[in-house]
Amino acid sequence: MRSARNRKKKWSFEHVLGLLILCLFSLLCIVPIWSVISIALSDEAMISQYGYSLIPRGITLDAFRYVMDSAGWQLAKAYGVTITTTAAGTVLSLVFMSMMAYALARPDFRWARIFGFLVYFTLLFNGGMVPGYMVVTRVLHLKDTLGALIFPYVIGAWNLLLMRTFFKGIPYELIEAAKIDGAGNFSIYLKVTVPLCKAAFATIGVLVALQYWNDWWLPLLYIDSNKLANLQYLLYRIMANIQAISEMAASGAVDVDFSNIPSETVRMAMCILAAGPMLVVFPFFQKFFAKGIMAGSIKG
Repeated sequence: MRSARNRKKKWSFEHVLGLLILCLFSLLCIVPIWSVISIALSDEAMISQYGYSLIPRGITLDAFRYVMDSAGWQLAKAYGVTITTTAAGTVLSLVFMSMMAYALARPDFRWARIFGFLVYFTLLFNGGMVPGYMVVTRVLHLKDTLGALIFPYVIGAWNLLLMRTFFKGIPYELIEAAKIDGAGNFSIYLKVTVPLCKAAFATIGVLVALQYWNDWWLPLLYIDSNKLANLQYLLYRIMANIQAISEMAASGAVDVDFSNIPSETVRMAMCILAAGPMLVVFPFFQKFFAKGIMAGSIKG
């Protein structure tokens, strides 16, 4: 009885300690987000005088008003472009990568090792920015189109290898049984493999969606029209304009009272506008994401 009671006390102490550690890590994750919100709602002059604070000083929405006034309807259009490219790119990426990963995971595919090595090789070496730009603009003729924001990220080598690891965990006996029943490769892929790898699709889907949503590099290279500027690129241009005005005012090149133009608060407001939608969507996929990462790291 005494030993059982001691074990119970020991377990309770470990349990409480584990909860405290989890609470500490949760605070470490929450505090940066709360800091961004606090700074975005603070007055620029108060931040310049007192520095950053977890409690908003002189609560105001001037930073958000400045972004809205600077972008106007362009901000709504940028949201539309970002949502379109994220949705289309994620769907296309999952379709093409899953089909290729299915082929590479099949032990009866004789060229699996060769194609697998070619995929892995691109993780170490790539053609570079100039050849990639020439392919997109001169060969595919995608400059200043939505395709330039979608197709370069459709196939990701790391995501492809991770999905192949998932598919390798499916017992080959299931595939053989489906073949005996007369199912073809596409039927096996669609009716056997896909239903068993929902966690893989959720995991890869979240990673790909985040890549598309946070991308500003592709529009910087391939987009000239303001109508096709996505959210991240638009916010990048707003911040670049503020920085340019600040440098010109500091050098005396222009007579501008820069104190009335928010800088730090605008930067944080843009972070909220850019990351807010994904912070709302991510919790719905958190369960599948954690399960998928764990399964993908264990299966070999």
